[in-house]
Amino acid sequence: MQRICVIGGSRYFGKLLVERLQATTGHQVTVINRGSTGTPAGVEHLVVDRNDEASLIAALGSRTFDVVVDQVCYTPVQAAIAARAFAGRTRRYVMTSTIEVYDPATAALPAVPAGTPVLEENVDPATWLAAMDLPWHDEAYLEAHYAEGKRQAEAVLTRAGSFAFASVRSAHVLGGGAREFTGRLAHFVEHICRGEEITVHENALPTVFIHHEELADLLLWAATATDFTGPVNACSDGLLGVRDLAAIVAAQAGREPVYRVVAAGETASPFSYDRHYAMDNTRAKELGFAFSRAIDWLPGAVDETLTASATLAASTILAVSTTPATSAIQATPAT
Repeated sequence: MQRICVIGGSRYFGKLLVERLQATTGHQVTVINRGSTGTPAGVEHLVVDRNDEASLIAALGSRTFDVVVDQVCYTPVQAAIAARAFAGRTRRYVMTSTIEVYDPATAALPAVPAGTPVLEENVDPATWLAAMDLPWHDEAYLEAHYAEGKRQAEAVLTRAGSFAFASVRSAHVLGGGAREFTGRLAHFVEHICRGEEITVHENALPTVFIHHEELADLLLWAATATDFTGPVNACSDGLLGVRDLAAIVAAQAGREPVYRVVAAGETASPFSYDRHYAMDNTRAKELGFAFSRAIDWLPGAVDETLTASATLAASTILAVSTTPATSAIQATPAT
């Protein structure tokens, strides 16, 4: 049994990770978040803002951990706070990162030929610079610089020195129906079911995906079954383009997709890319993790989203039909 701390863990694959840590492995689990949702029975819950260093240290008290899994580290400032707060408290720190660190539109990165999946070494956190004085506290700035925030957070934790550090660079996460809160798969389901256009780039490049359960499994593995350090790419096997994804959705929905081509640089539907940064998952395989194939689980993920969309539509219709009509005669205001 290990003592494991999860920062975040309140929704989607993070919530699933907490459930699996508690139910399937019997580890002693502590969750740190702001308390928006509850935790499974038997899980210790510390309600604290991880951005408030003094409060975080006070909440931790004398606790120590074998591993910390940080699901919600988005900036170098957050990483620095965590590095100080957990110094001497954990031997290993695992951060959930993202495929977006490889997006060539967000930084000057080494060029990778289209069709050649990107290796971890393309973004080396040991040499990446971190700028603490940027307005990371500003939500609009953070949203616009999501990829850079993740790169710099990895850099800070890599150089922290007080624990072994690993980052899991996740592909685009799908599956789970209504639990997939980004709505990206729902975008395809709803547009195709309504006969609306899917906007795509003329020569859209493929990308990689991972099922939310597979990502939870990989994080569980990274936290409890291996001791690798540095970044590792997390994606199911197989490159898929936006038209491939739309075709799978259309097949499950029994409809035909309608496409509209947009120029390079213009906004298109999710997962239509005019630049290449699909990841290579060889390192994770060599370390011992076995990935599924995206084409094997995507139809089921689409079915979950179809069901969720139908349920939401039915609930909306029911709510409208049961709402009392507002009287057309209004009382005269008092004067």
